[in-house]
Amino acid sequence: MAVDNSVDPSGWLAEQIGTCEPDVLRSMVKTMAEALMSAEADAVCGADYGQRSDERVNRRNGYRVREWDTRTGTVELAIPKLRSGSYFPEWLLERRRRAEQALVSVVATSYLLGVSTRRVDKLVEQMGIKGISKSQVSEMSKVLDAQVQAFRNRPLEGGPYTFVWVDALTQKVREGGRIVNVHVLATGVNAGGHREILGVEVTSAEDGAGWLAFLRGLVARGLAGVQLVISDAHVGLVEAIGATLPGAGRQRCRMHWSRKESTRWFGGGSGDRCWGLRS
Repeated sequence: MAVDNSVDPSGWLAEQIGTCEPDVLRSMVKTMAEALMSAEADAVCGADYGQRSDERVNRRNGYRVREWDTRTGTVELAIPKLRSGSYFPEWLLERRRRAEQALVSVVATSYLLGVSTRRVDKLVEQMGIKGISKSQVSEMSKVLDAQVQAFRNRPLEGGPYTFVWVDALTQKVREGGRIVNVHVLATGVNAGGHREILGVEVTSAEDGAGWLAFLRGLVARGLAGVQLVISDAHVGLVEAIGATLPGAGRQRCRMHWSRKESTRWFGGGSGDRCWGLRS
């Protein structure tokens, strides 16, 4: 099933992460929210936490815990306390839904395209947070980037992954004067019967070399026990599946079959029905 270009890729991926990996999404949103609050509290104090500065007008004094209900469950936020006066993140706790949507969107886009200071800076501006410096934005980007990379490169330990769905999710990106990039996405059903996002890789062309490198990367991280791969009939993809997952059957996804495009099978599959992992 190819994702239609009218679908917002980051919004679609956010939904997938929230469904397949709610703990991961919740952790990333918590990290980003707390990093933003910490930076804003430092701005109120006139200096970064622990920094000696003649411009300092206040000091941090620990944290208070407050629960924040999100689509992926309740998050315990550590809200900075000040020695003099009080700090309250109005942008987060009084505009909860908007804040959550913005944070989730940044996390999902970062998972697709990588973390950038420009993307985080835009989030700060969108949320109406004042006084955060470029260096603080850079540090927040590094924190989120570490979490994104850890998730993307994690060992695949939930196997055997009996069913794997592979597709290319496209998004328009400006790069070197050219526009469209292709984002490769794989979702699997783990041993517990739950969907799991196995990997996302950005490649400039949906060709055999890109698919081969992507699937080899999944196997190196622990993808095993695959009996059936659901995909379209892209020649390079079919060959890559055969090279990296020997013995696995391949089945045309429901959407492509319904469009009556030519069906190709690999690895002994039979029948004329297509089954895809859909949200």
